[in-house]
Amino acid sequence: MENLQRMISWFPALLMGARITIGLTVTSVTAGVIISVFLALGKMSKNIILNKLCSGYIFFFRGTPLLMQLFFIYYALPLMSPAFVIPIRNQELNRFVYAFIAYSLNVAAYSAEIVRAAIQSIDKGQFEASRALGLSYSQTFRLIIIPQSIRRLIPPIGNEFILILKDTSLVAMIALVDITRATRIIEGSTRSAMVYIPAMILYLIITWIFTFIFNKLEKKYSVYE
Repeated sequence: MENLQRMISWFPALLMGARITIGLTVTSVTAGVIISVFLALGKMSKNIILNKLCSGYIFFFRGTPLLMQLFFIYYALPLMSPAFVIPIRNQELNRFVYAFIAYSLNVAAYSAEIVRAAIQSIDKGQFEASRALGLSYSQTFRLIIIPQSIRRLIPPIGNEFILILKDTSLVAMIALVDITRATRIIEGSTRSAMVYIPAMILYLIITWIFTFIFNKLEKKYSVYE
């Protein structure tokens, strides 16, 4: 009974960390997916330079560990040039912005391949039909291709979201207080490993909520199939 009361008393601090975990995941995945559309189109482009640049970007971020990317962006870039220093005095917000940049760039690389595969899975006849109707290239993508691609994008993007949600635990390495960092702080002050139980329960609850949301979205956009 005493252990249960202690675990309940830790939830407010863990919930404060959950704000960072959820906020970082939602913002970085949203930004990353938006960037990924341009990367995917760039990789599909017949322009050799654009194609190689986008392919190189994707190869770099998919081929290096996320933790290394986070360390590079947070520690190395500001030392390389003052231009990379984010002038925010609030240290917590400063760390959040650096983490947001690192995670967004990483998500963009992985999501670019997802977006490219979804676009290329659409029957080429759709493009030909759009031309016959007099639609421009941008109109074809906006009105025909993207709506049909959304249904195919949701499951893999949902998986990427859940992976990033769990990978946000890495921000504890730059002292950003997410759920993992809050857990370690509580463990250090109470000398009790029991704090990992409510922390894991909280992760499970958050994961379940977002899995439920993505399942609902998948069913909603299934009308395009």
